[in-house]
Amino acid sequence: MTFYHQQVLKIRDELYANEDLCNQIIRAKLFMDSQLERSLNLDAIAQEASFSKFHFIRLFKNMYGQTPYQYLTTVRIDKAKQLLRADKPVQDVCFAVGFESTSSFTGLFKKMTGSTPTAFIEKAVSNRNRIDRTK
Repeated sequence: MTFYHQQVLKIRDELYANEDLCNQIIRAKLFMDSQLERSLNLDAIAQEASFSKFHFIRLFKNMYGQTPYQYLTTVRIDKAKQLLRADKPVQDVCFAVGFESTSSFTGLFKKMTGSTPTAFIEKAVSNRNRIDRTK
């Protein structure tokens, strides 16, 4: 169990009387985490939690402080950065984290990180080379 998950459970115990409700939201979050490579839509995620999509968005945001879309996007970009640092090709990374086109992936990656995936790779390689030279 991750630290983040433990904190959510702690908040649940403190703030939410309805444990089943929280468990449904947690189950939906874990579903999103396990399906990063798939093209997920909000209806499918809300259905996994057994809520209407608008009720699900409201509950998820109350529990995690961001919408399901914001959460999924952040997790996907973090995973993409990890894969890019491991020298995976941009196109492979794009599809591995659930994007359907490299242009939409590149645009969102740049918006969230301030650089394109290619520039991110170049910077990671440069940093790695600098570290190797200091050893």
